[in-house]
Amino acid sequence: MPEIFAPDGVLAAQVPGFGKRPQQLAMAVAVAEAIEQDTALICEAGTGVGKTFAYLVPAILSERKVIISTGTRNLQDQLYHRDLPLVRSALGVPVRVALLKGRRNYLCRQRLDTQALELGRHSARVLEDWRRVRDWAASTEEGDIAELAIAEDAPVWSLVTATMDYCLGQECPHWDHCYVVAARRRAQESEILVINHHLLCADIALRKDNCGEILPGADCMIIDEAHQLPEIAATAFGQSLSSHQLLDLARDLTLDYQTEAGDYPELANAIDALQLATQEVRLSFGLNDRRGTWDEALNEPCICRTCQELRDAVERLNDALAAVAGRGKGLDRGRERGLALAARLFQLTADNQQNTQDQVRWFDVRGRSFYLHETPLDVAVGFQAHRSRWSIPWIFTSATLAVDDSFAHYASQLGLEQAQTARWDSPFDYATQALWYVPQGMPDPNTQSFTPAVANLAAELIALAKGRTFVLFTAHRALRAVAELLESRIDYPLLVQGEAPRAELIERFRQLGNAVLLGSTSFWEGVDVRGEALSCVIVDKLPFASPGDPLLRARLDALQRQGANPFRDYQLPRAVIALKQGAGRLIRDQHDRGLFVVCDPRLLRRPYGHAFLRSLPPMARTRELAQAREFLLTT
Repeated sequence: MPEIFAPDGVLAAQVPGFGKRPQQLAMAVAVAEAIEQDTALICEAGTGVGKTFAYLVPAILSERKVIISTGTRNLQDQLYHRDLPLVRSALGVPVRVALLKGRRNYLCRQRLDTQALELGRHSARVLEDWRRVRDWAASTEEGDIAELAIAEDAPVWSLVTATMDYCLGQECPHWDHCYVVAARRRAQESEILVINHHLLCADIALRKDNCGEILPGADCMIIDEAHQLPEIAATAFGQSLSSHQLLDLARDLTLDYQTEAGDYPELANAIDALQLATQEVRLSFGLNDRRGTWDEALNEPCICRTCQELRDAVERLNDALAAVAGRGKGLDRGRERGLALAARLFQLTADNQQNTQDQVRWFDVRGRSFYLHETPLDVAVGFQAHRSRWSIPWIFTSATLAVDDSFAHYASQLGLEQAQTARWDSPFDYATQALWYVPQGMPDPNTQSFTPAVANLAAELIALAKGRTFVLFTAHRALRAVAELLESRIDYPLLVQGEAPRAELIERFRQLGNAVLLGSTSFWEGVDVRGEALSCVIVDKLPFASPGDPLLRARLDALQRQGANPFRDYQLPRAVIALKQGAGRLIRDQHDRGLFVVCDPRLLRRPYGHAFLRSLPPMARTRELAQAREFLLTT
């Protein structure tokens, strides 16, 4: 192993700028030992350690079937298309690799053909994107929508990608050329399989309920960006239903009705009633975005009434579909979808459902859509039960897992108390490369004067940094307020979350070289901007989760019932890990320099501030604006 990571080793010969990093070698050795000994390992590798190569090398050399799960589809693509081929080539080991994503990441030829019948109903933008998809469909081999430069959230994808709801299975005329089937076949045949956490957790949920499986068996699991896994698991292990699913069913059935049951107007009326009832439920929640527990919703008669009307509409639709059973594959599949949605809708909205202390029903209303959820408060038991079925090594790694040098919080979330742990600091020289500035005189974050004070400080620092700044927020409301205040005060390009897709904003930030980017939660992690384009990261508040979040409230109540300290045992560790992620945006290689600013005075005023101070990289610290100014002027 040492010779592989040596300055004159095979990796150095393949990777430009590769240098010896003792931490990387130490992690590779620890991963290799965990694989050989069939044990679980939780390991944190600071920014710059090179954890991807540190686990890829022992994974490839292990001669085992290895599944690697990472946090996002973008990271999946990077791992599969760039990192894996590079390491495989350097080692000279001809392992078979495959990439597997969820169904909605693959083109469905049947849906593409079907939508051609309804193009007149869509906007000019959707029509333009549909034509691009059609042209691409003629040449794509894998059908992965990441191949086409159309935004992930573009409306066209909801019309033409594969879904379990719409799938006709072996009765589909395109079954022999189905991209999902082909991807799963490659996954079965591979020796290294790259997936994401959503797919992993969906597979666990199916196996837990004895409803099948998505993933092939494996001899080793490696979980990268492991800090994201507990939250994703909670979503996957629960139930959910959205207005999108109901309206998608109505839209698909409209096409099937026209081709398979046009002589039965009762079905058309039932489809219209479902669409209207879905819209009425959304309106009953009010015009603004909101979240809350279902117990809160049950106290509002308007919501109760419209939900009952929605349940009646779904039942009426299912009756109409039963009356035309056997007329066509689309209608029969639509009835299966309708029955499944009816059962889930009743589970999530009925006022006589039994609430338990280990799950919470809640709603989330955003824009024109609503989402209903039932989420377990603890996934440790379910996850541990699944892991025990596979007596294989599990490796959990991320740059942010430990809190105050302890992995106890992370281990407890997934039932990993018996796992081995290891931690390696970043090889970067934070003491000289970065300065941590906590300004004096900032008002309390709960006062009205705090956000204007953040904007004033940001404007001054942005001028000193000549743009080149991230401003990270814990809430969209503060982000929008600061955006308005900065718009007329800075002379640099201002990029604001929501004005363009995330990937596009990040790419524009890199290319401009002097831009200012304002972002909230999704920009705190997974953003890699190296070099002079980013020299200052400003955080408005310590990233404690909103106390109004219904899922958080339920989890805190459950911890209190168990005799735990909700703040110490849950809220604080999560906030520390989030701040570590935010700080990680600043220094991305050994040549970067930058200023890290935390505007929240609680960091130094409250006793819990020490947990943040001890967990972040060892940057030089100051409270003097003059020092921050001098540092930026020389960066």
